[in-house]
Amino acid sequence: MIRIIFIFAFLLPTSLASVLDFCVADLKGAESPAGYPCKPPASLTVDDFVFSHFRAGNTSNFLKFSLTPAFVDQFPGVNGLGFSAARLDMEAGGLIPMHSHPGASELLVMVQGHITAGFISSDNTVFVKSLIKGDIMIFPQGLLHFQINAGRGKAKAAAILTFSSPNPGAQILDLALFGSKLDSALVSRTTFLDPAQVKKLKGIFGGSG
Repeated sequence: MIRIIFIFAFLLPTSLASVLDFCVADLKGAESPAGYPCKPPASLTVDDFVFSHFRAGNTSNFLKFSLTPAFVDQFPGVNGLGFSAARLDMEAGGLIPMHSHPGASELLVMVQGHITAGFISSDNTVFVKSLIKGDIMIFPQGLLHFQINAGRGKAKAAAILTFSSPNPGAQILDLALFGSKLDSALVSRTTFLDPAQVKKLKGIFGGSG
């Protein structure tokens, strides 16, 4: 028995050494729960591990924010590594409505301005905090959460977001309710909102039905 254990311990480092160091995504392949297939290692360069577009996006929308993602579809180098990132920029009055990430937890690192952020746990406990530069806040996987620019006047806000998945996914509650084709009468009944308010919100978010 001791001999068998010794042989196993001797062979173990060799087996671990055969594991790939990384798997840069071949976006031409089909994505699976394990991620994308790998590009041939011989074809890789250092640029496969660098994302050069992590800049503020267009905030001229009615929510006054931009999200610059570095998920696997934009940054194939994170494929299989268990994390990704995004940049959040907000104009004065900007906000991200209630939303969730079914595939990842989120960590927010404040870099500019003031952001009020919070999430609601599955037992409906509310956790809200006003954040400033240098603060970090986490949002557990799958829970509804939001971010609002809490600065005064024309102050902008910015943060770096990291996620515990190369592809965290997202569902924005307002878009699901008012940007979809779900019948307005059903939305009204299930949300207790006045039908006229539902139709108004559908007009804002582009829904129908």
